[in-house]
Amino acid sequence: MIQHNGAKENPGHELNMSFIAAIRELDISGLLFRCGIRKNSRILKGESPDEKRTAFEIFQFLLLMVFQGCNLYRYLGSKKQDIACSKSTYHRFLGNGHYNWRRFITLLAAKVTVFFDTLAKRSRFRALVLDDSFIGRGRSKSVEPLAFVFDHVTGKSVRGFNLLTLGWTDGFSFIPVAFNMLSSAKREKRFKEINPRIDRRTNSYKARVSATMHKPDAAIAMIREALAAGVPAQYILMDTWFTNEPFIKRILDCGLDVIGMLKNNRQMYHFNGGLYNLGSLAAYFARMNTAGDILGSVVVKTKREHIPVKLVFVRNRNNKSEYITILSTDCSLSDAEIIRRYGYRWSIECCFKVSKSLLKLGREFQPVNYGTTVSSTVLVFTRYIILEWIRRKNSDYHSMGGNLLLML
Repeated sequence: MIQHNGAKENPGHELNMSFIAAIRELDISGLLFRCGIRKNSRILKGESPDEKRTAFEIFQFLLLMVFQGCNLYRYLGSKKQDIACSKSTYHRFLGNGHYNWRRFITLLAAKVTVFFDTLAKRSRFRALVLDDSFIGRGRSKSVEPLAFVFDHVTGKSVRGFNLLTLGWTDGFSFIPVAFNMLSSAKREKRFKEINPRIDRRTNSYKARVSATMHKPDAAIAMIREALAAGVPAQYILMDTWFTNEPFIKRILDCGLDVIGMLKNNRQMYHFNGGLYNLGSLAAYFARMNTAGDILGSVVVKTKREHIPVKLVFVRNRNNKSEYITILSTDCSLSDAEIIRRYGYRWSIECCFKVSKSLLKLGREFQPVNYGTTVSSTVLVFTRYIILEWIRRKNSDYHSMGGNLLLML
């Protein structure tokens, strides 16, 4: 299944061996079994008896495929095809409607984050990060439930999906925890509806239904799933799209504090007995002509729910006549600490960049089956988690104090 050539024959041999060691250490096979990703017999339907593969072996093969320098189609047409299964075997595996792929990535992330949590002191900052990224399918027509989705890069609505992602960070590592490959909640924007022949009891059908949820509802569902799985976090970091009063209220009900950037829109805040927008509040600090990047901060309350929040006004380095506003529901934090913690949000942007550029997110497979779209995304995020696991274990410095403590 996996090549074990020497380092000279296979340049990726060392990386493959590190991956295999991490897979065993994280007990990937046990997590797959818990999520129903297994087979009742040793032979997949339609396979020949000489192609006996377990679900774990097939998953491991696909996981390492990105490091072979070719895609699955090229690999099966090369001289190495004798160690692989048929193409239909892999497609049936990825498109199986009974496998709970999204639960698998959450359980894997929870296991990794709990371990990373033990490497730092308890007072270290830990947060969830919420953001979305566009996955284009411009040439597709029959994918369910494909829809017109707004692309922030081009500023246009094009065919594709909106990959809503929830990650975890401690300032040193970033781990994708959960995701939802969103379509559109509006029926008129979807090209194709859910196939009515799909069994509604399967995980594949439930994933299709969740794809048509509104983005805030899908985000809250992922946050609750992550917390229920045991992912340690005290805050959630968000950009301007999510930082609004109704969504902040729902996150506070989940037991998390919010740090996010605000748009300079018509949102009003209670301050000194009156209602003010961001422009009116920032004008006060602009008149003070404060030196440095931090113009100042003020504690206010939201208009309807009267949630106490701290607003920090920061000078825009690209245009010093403008400012940006960072909101925090934890009013005890200093201005500099709020800005520093919000800076960790950038780690999810790096995750999207690496996943799309190097790990082939959205490019490795172009399936018509929505279930394969979800499972291929799980493959990419699993690679990212394992790479972060290897990096953290190789670069994290340890002292002798832990060993001495175990000997007591």
